[in-house]
Amino acid sequence: MAAVEWIVNVVGLYALVGAGFASAFAWRGAGAVDANAKKETWGFRLMILPAAAALWPVLAWWWIKAPKADGGHA
Repeated sequence: MAAVEWIVNVVGLYALVGAGFASAFAWRGAGAVDANAKKETWGFRLMILPAAAALWPVLAWWWIKAPKADGGHA
C-alpha cells in the first residue's frame, strides 16, 4: 500500500507543478516559444492550459531554450 500512496503523491505533485507552470506558460511562455502565439487571444491561451499542464517538462525546456526578447540567446 505504501507504493500506491507514493505513486499518488508523485502524480499529485506533478499535476500541481503542471498547473502552476501552465498558467505562467499560457500568460508569457507561449509567446516566447512561438512568435505566432504572441498575438493569440485569451481563448487560445485557455485551450492550451491542459496540454501545458501535462507536458510541462518539455515546454519548460523549450521556454528556457527560446531566444530572449532582447535578441540574446538562452
